[in-house]
Amino acid sequence: MTALDAEALPGPAGVDPPDGRTASGRSRRPRSLTHRPATGMLLVAPAIALVAFFALIPLAFAVYISFTNWPLIGEYRFVGFENYRQALQDPGMWKALRYTLIYTGIVTVPILLLGYGLAVLVRANRPGSTVLRTVFFLPFVVGLTTLSYMLVLEAQPDSGAINRILEALGLTDGNTAWLLDGVLGTALLSLLVIWAVPGLTMILLLSAMQGVPSEVYEAADIDGAGWLRRELSITVPIIRPAIAMSLIISVIGSFLAFNQFFILTKGGPGTDTTTIVGHIYNRAFVELQLGSATAISLILVVFTAVITAAQFLLLRGSDE
Repeated sequence: MTALDAEALPGPAGVDPPDGRTASGRSRRPRSLTHRPATGMLLVAPAIALVAFFALIPLAFAVYISFTNWPLIGEYRFVGFENYRQALQDPGMWKALRYTLIYTGIVTVPILLLGYGLAVLVRANRPGSTVLRTVFFLPFVVGLTTLSYMLVLEAQPDSGAINRILEALGLTDGNTAWLLDGVLGTALLSLLVIWAVPGLTMILLLSAMQGVPSEVYEAADIDGAGWLRRELSITVPIIRPAIAMSLIISVIGSFLAFNQFFILTKGGPGTDTTTIVGHIYNRAFVELQLGSATAISLILVVFTAVITAAQFLLLRGSDE
């Protein structure tokens, strides 16, 4: 046997060294036991193409538009960072963002607490639990758009059921214009969202609660822990990731709220109930300035990403 043949052979026992190199010192490529690497790339190629076509390419085009004075109709030219400078100096944008934050603060905690309470109510396999889950989740399935159109009719000062009921109870004179006042409109919108959205939070928390081992609760019962102590010391810490997910979904949904405001108040009176997405809509389709509207949209994306990252960091900090 020549020296070249001996160099090509594996180790003493006919097995390559454990570090993945051959006896000659050359590295050996890891091989899949079932498929070649090209097969895996071929399988994920459709997903990559869909993400690129429906997300990455539109995002890149939006970034380009934000650097132009792109109108809805007519010629456009490159303006650099002018749209961003004007957006950051726009009092209307800051007012809309401030109102969006206030609205988010109003609805987020009640949605979480109500969703948690509903999840506790239906998590046991009592008779009727399945029906209750369906009933509680139904408003979310119907959707805020449909519910908002229904509320427009019920909030009318002359014929709406809300004023008729409050008048029968002696609380109002029955002529309250709910949708023509900024404070009353915000209150009505918040109540609508707090009633319609907790069904989703209930489903998310319920799925996490059902994963808590029953032995943990049995041990707590033996130790004499009450219901509240079990919830705070056992359930909440275990399902904290689901709670964090619910909060993130709720906050992002509040930042992007538009349909219910457009249907019920159209951002009025004036701009008292105009959210940041409503402000973007007005800039794009009322003032016909898509470049400026796109710049504000990208600012909103960055702002939402920062808030979401902060929530993740707070969750990680509580785990350490």
